[in-house]
Amino acid sequence: MKLVYVFDAYCGWSHGFAGTLREVASRHPGLPVEVVSGGLFTGPRRVPIREFGYVQGANAKIAELTGAEFGPAYEGLIADGSFVMDSEAAARGVAALRQVAPDRMVELATALQDAFYVDGRSLSEAATYRALAEAVGLDTDAADAVVAAFEAPEAQATARADFRRAAQLGVTGFPTLLAVDGDSVTPLAYGHATADEVDERLASAAV
Repeated sequence: MKLVYVFDAYCGWSHGFAGTLREVASRHPGLPVEVVSGGLFTGPRRVPIREFGYVQGANAKIAELTGAEFGPAYEGLIADGSFVMDSEAAARGVAALRQVAPDRMVELATALQDAFYVDGRSLSEAATYRALAEAVGLDTDAADAVVAAFEAPEAQATARADFRRAAQLGVTGFPTLLAVDGDSVTPLAYGHATADEVDERLASAAV
């Protein structure tokens, strides 16, 4: 059995779920976690953030429910309104991190969301991934490899493969946490759940 975490790095509810994901992973260190990107802001939804008038209200609810932090630099992006959230670029970054450090993806995926929601950094820029790699202690060669993978010609295809994987798993919203055992797929969380709630569902899935 493994866990499959389907999220979008530009999804506020995924940011709010980060604490639960880290706690679940720490409770089950022997359980692999596959991190898959969803495509929340692609195609016609790739527009300036001001087009999503619900964002601030949703973020307030997420912070109240989960304790997630939304930093001043991110709030500045909201206030300006011109920033474009591009989930395909973010998925390229997730894939690049996964290629270089697959065993650290829970840490890296949640750190990537902090880069946007706390530090206000664009997930479309290679410099963001270099800074993140260095911040979590990856060496210079690994940081270089992350940037190279992010900028590689095949990165777009890799991102779209993640979107297809999410669809094949039946995921329609983010975040979704699944227990996958062969052909058996058990939902553990959708949108929000505590680590205790996930554990209860995980125990049932393992029976």
